[in-house]
This record gives sequence, C-alpha cells and structure tokens, in this order.
Amino acid sequence: MHKVSTTELASPGIGSLSTVDIQLLVVDIDGTIAGKSNSISTAVKQAIAAARSRGVQVAIATGRMYRSALRFHQEIGSSLPLLAYQGAWIQDPATQKIHRHLPVSRELAHKLLDYFEQPELRSLLSVHFYINDQLYVREITRETALYAERSGITPIAVGDLREVTSDEPTKVLALCDDTNVIQQLLGNLRRQYTPAELYLTTSVATFFEATNPTVNKGAGVRYLAEELLGLQRANVMTIGDNFNDVEMLEYAAIGVAMGNAPAAVQAIAQWVAPDVEQDGAAAAIEKFLLS
Repeated sequence: MHKVSTTELASPGIGSLSTVDIQLLVVDIDGTIAGKSNSISTAVKQAIAAARSRGVQVAIATGRMYRSALRFHQEIGSSLPLLAYQGAWIQDPATQKIHRHLPVSRELAHKLLDYFEQPELRSLLSVHFYINDQLYVREITRETALYAERSGITPIAVGDLREVTSDEPTKVLALCDDTNVIQQLLGNLRRQYTPAELYLTTSVATFFEATNPTVNKGAGVRYLAEELLGLQRANVMTIGDNFNDVEMLEYAAIGVAMGNAPAAVQAIAQWVAPDVEQDGAAAAIEKFLLS
C-alpha cells in the first residue's frame, strides 16, 4: 500500500480523503509497458516488482486476447485475474476460472460483418473475430500476419466468418493501415449504434474494435477492484496510452497517461508519464508508489 498526498493530485470524487491509499495498480500492455520491442524493459519490471514488494497488487487490462496477454501477466508476477479483450474476458491464470465473459451478440456480429463487406470497404479491411480465445479471419492479409506475429497467435482462416459464429465473438476487430478509414468507420458506426448496443473504440490508430456494450476497461477494473478485491476507486491507480484506456483512467484515483498517448487521452489523466520507449510506466510507479 502507498499513501499519496492529495496535494500531489486532484481526482474527481476523491477530494474528501486526506490521502489516497493505493492498493491496486492496473496497467495496459501495448504502448504502456511494452513498446516497439514487444517486451517489458528491465526498468519497468523492477518498478512493478518494487510496488508489489510494498503491498500493491498489480494487474493487466488489455485489448489483447487472453492467450496473447498471458506472458506479460507472468512477467510482471501478477497473482490477480487478467483483464483481456478490454475487460470482456476476465480469467484467473492460477485457477483457470473465467470470472466474466461478455461477448458480442451473434446478430450484431453479423451486422458488423455486413458493414465491413460493403464493396468500398471489403478490400481495405482485415476483419478479426475472436471466439473462445481463438482468432478467426476471412483470409490472412498482410495486416493480419503482422498482428499475429506481434501477438504470438496463429490465425484460423475460414472464408465466411458467419460460419464460425455458432459461439458469439468476444470481440470484433477491423484492421486498416489507413487511419482515416478507421476514423471514418468509428464515426459512421457510432452514429449507427448507440452505446447501449455496442462499445466501439480504437486501441491503436489502425484498430477499430467492437465489444459488448457493458464492456470497457473502466468497468473491468471496477469489477476487479470492487467485486473481487473489496477495494474502492480511491485504492486504484491505472496507466494507459490510448482511447480504450480512457474509462479506466477516469475510474482510478490516479489515472496516468503515457507520453505517447493521443492529446485527448493525456487531457483526462491526472499525470502524463514519459514515452513508453523512455520507460514512462516506471517513472509513474516511482512517482506515485515508490517515492
């Protein structure tokens, strides 16, 4: 546990406390604890270990698949459930218990596929369906191959993705190297679907992601902290770098954005850390949990 003076930060809803008692640190992976190397630096691992030695529990919340995130969970020595797919899939690696799984309805998954397969979009997008922690694709495109390499996942090409939706997808993702296409996709589909129907976000500028409407990292972190650990938001610190991290940065008593985060994400954080390539997560942990 580490008590942070409220003179150090101001957090909505926490101001009545004389100190903020941080007992849970939740970190994103890509762009936060892992940069271009796709690995966690020694400095970040040491900072996390130091926080754990002071009684702070550490968890991961990521847009990645559970199986893709597992090695990072093991590297930081977390003993907590892992929040994968933006929190749609919460599983304890020690017991294998799945605490929460909130998929996209089959009907909405098919509607998204119809949209992605419009003639003007079909050739531009690589579409991923995540079902039972496996990655299904229409075909293995260049973008999918690069994604698979970074994720350490073998994609399963099936042609028509409707053939695999006997089980509902945990997440639907569309990849495109043209970030303008992704932004147009996000804007158009946010006009088409309300937040009560689908949660739509970008985890990196080239990834459009759709999950169950009750899913986001903030809801996942709240579930972990309050339902599983009996903590309050006053006990939580989060670190992230992109739009899919916004809800967990807003939820926590201390929400830290990385220096490589978009300006709009930095704007809602209590503090902005250095860039991921400069071990910004370690700097944040040092500032708030170790000093």
